[in-house]
Amino acid sequence: MKLQLNTDIFRLKWYINQLRGWSFKTYMLLMLGIGIIIGTTISSPLNILAVITMIAAIMGFTCTLAITNAKQINGILGLLSAIIYIIISIYARNYANIVLQASYIILLDLPVLLLPVWKQETEKSIRGMGLLQWLLTAIFFAIVTSMLYYMDTQIFISPRPWIDATAGAIGITGSLLCTMRFREQYYFWTIQGIMSIILWGVTAFQGDANLTLFITYILYLSNDLLAFTDKHIHWFH
Repeated sequence: MKLQLNTDIFRLKWYINQLRGWSFKTYMLLMLGIGIIIGTTISSPLNILAVITMIAAIMGFTCTLAITNAKQINGILGLLSAIIYIIISIYARNYANIVLQASYIILLDLPVLLLPVWKQETEKSIRGMGLLQWLLTAIFFAIVTSMLYYMDTQIFISPRPWIDATAGAIGITGSLLCTMRFREQYYFWTIQGIMSIILWGVTAFQGDANLTLFITYILYLSNDLLAFTDKHIHWFH
């Protein structure tokens, strides 16, 4: 497939158009989420890591809402936030999360920015999974989990190998399903949101991160639930 940079990302009008047409509940969640992220950050000791975590959290949360509304702006927001999340994960020693963020870049962000097919209406390509797809997904998930756990225990030493590896594998599987436009991705996003809340909550408790990402992943989970319940969102309605 021919690669072609989406040059619209260099135009302000494109960003304005990408932020239009979202469901009303999504706009409300976006405003609430940004306020909570900023409030959580400034209520804690401020340093460079805290500030870049806040920036990544806002971009990442906006990115998930853009995916829910099938908007291409998720590509640039996801790319920038993933790069910062990788830096934060290195500091926190959540090594499987580094692989997860890299998979987001490869499977979610770059296709949006480089593949012309992503300029088509995403809503028209949404489909459901059959028994064979579920079986292949289960096998893929098991393999990825094993590989990430091996990495966290044998190559790098993570303080939280099981939580880190499981959360990473669920997210990688979800991102693959998103690229293939299966609506069942949101089952994985929901479970991954719960696992990420646990991961970054434990990480913060152990002193390797602040609470911003813990709160942010709670917001991610609220977006997943919105995808199931909001009739204006195309993935399930």
